[in-house]
Amino acid sequence: MYPFWEVPHLTSGLIIAMIASFHILPSHLATGAFWFMAYIEGKAINDNRPELFAFLKRFSLFILVFCFVIGSLTGVGIWFSATVASPRAISGLIHNYVWGWATEWVFFLIEIATIYAYYYTFGKVPPRTHRRIGLIYAWGAWMSMVIITGILGFMLSSDKWIETGSFFDGFFNSTYWPQLAFRTAGMIAIASVYAIIVAASLEKGKVRYEIIRKAGAWGLCALAAGALFATWYLNALPDNSKELIFQDMIPPLKTMLHVAIGAAVAVAVYFLLFGVVRPQLACRSFGIVMMLVLLAGIGAGEGLREGCRRPYIINQYMYGNQVVARDLEAKKVKGEVEFFQEHGLTSRLLFFPDQLRIFPEEHLAKAGRIIALHQCGNCHTMDQKGIRPLPGLLANLGLEDAESIADFLDALGEYPFMPPFAANEDEKRATAAYLATLIPAGE
Repeated sequence: MYPFWEVPHLTSGLIIAMIASFHILPSHLATGAFWFMAYIEGKAINDNRPELFAFLKRFSLFILVFCFVIGSLTGVGIWFSATVASPRAISGLIHNYVWGWATEWVFFLIEIATIYAYYYTFGKVPPRTHRRIGLIYAWGAWMSMVIITGILGFMLSSDKWIETGSFFDGFFNSTYWPQLAFRTAGMIAIASVYAIIVAASLEKGKVRYEIIRKAGAWGLCALAAGALFATWYLNALPDNSKELIFQDMIPPLKTMLHVAIGAAVAVAVYFLLFGVVRPQLACRSFGIVMMLVLLAGIGAGEGLREGCRRPYIINQYMYGNQVVARDLEAKKVKGEVEFFQEHGLTSRLLFFPDQLRIFPEEHLAKAGRIIALHQCGNCHTMDQKGIRPLPGLLANLGLEDAESIADFLDALGEYPFMPPFAANEDEKRATAAYLATLIPAGE
């Protein structure tokens, strides 16, 4: 086990979620934008309409700057934060999908090369060659998403991989195809909002209104398809995930679902009214507001996907606290819950202070804090004002002392969204002693 990264008030898991949710905006925009660009550039070439190239150059400049600067930085941020927050989970993903990641990076290099080539060859190469460069970029970006989606889907629905350990059994999991279809529709919708923003910066006239109207139509079609794919996706979720969402076991999950649906409806109305029906009303400022609405919907959707995976970080294989949940014979991996309950979690915490390993009464709570962080800290904060705060949770459950908390720790595995307490009796006693200090005075 690795040292724990504690983030006061927020939790390390929320840091990853915040970076990842924002990263989706530039990454999905970069993936979807060039399909629309290829369509407009095809019209410019086939209909001999050079005036459309002014839009294309503005459109591609923002993709180059925003998606490949901000998007790349947030991509690195995801890797860094995930590595320090859940190092064992990242290790598991890399060991199983190292060639998947390597293949994705090849396509990402294609994206980087072709976006620069596309932008800096405007007017310098034959128009049809220029369009082919854009299509290579669009294909490379989408293929990057094709691979990433398999790994994300595996974390949510590992399916037969639990028995076989096969790369493809995990990759082509039950949520892979609906999630890929849904994300593809989403990338077109995001690109359509962006196209309206860019087109609204052009001079008023035929070109401006034509592009806005086409972008609105593309966006409406994408959202209509996305609604169907989202239904497919929700139906494909593992049974335990459906229970968490639809049986109100974790009420915020249903709220996130409603926020995501509300954002999609708001953007659909925007496409209809300000895109298709009255493109004259479209303006950059309102388009930016719609992009922020999309960002809220993305955050809610990603929160839903992450939340309904509980208690696992890799479905049916590794709990959120990075304890291996079960034996995986195909990979010669042993489950760790029973081992830790017999031999202790601290037997694997090499950094645990030696003077605390005997759990002296005068430092019992100090030892318990380290164990509590490893068992609970990815999802809960230890302070009263944080995310899912343990002090408030303990008070709401009516737990008043270390003894009642110890009994509660024994029952954790009975909750469908909580992993079992993976530690021995001495460690449970120390953890209960620490958690008892968190109960607000007077509760």
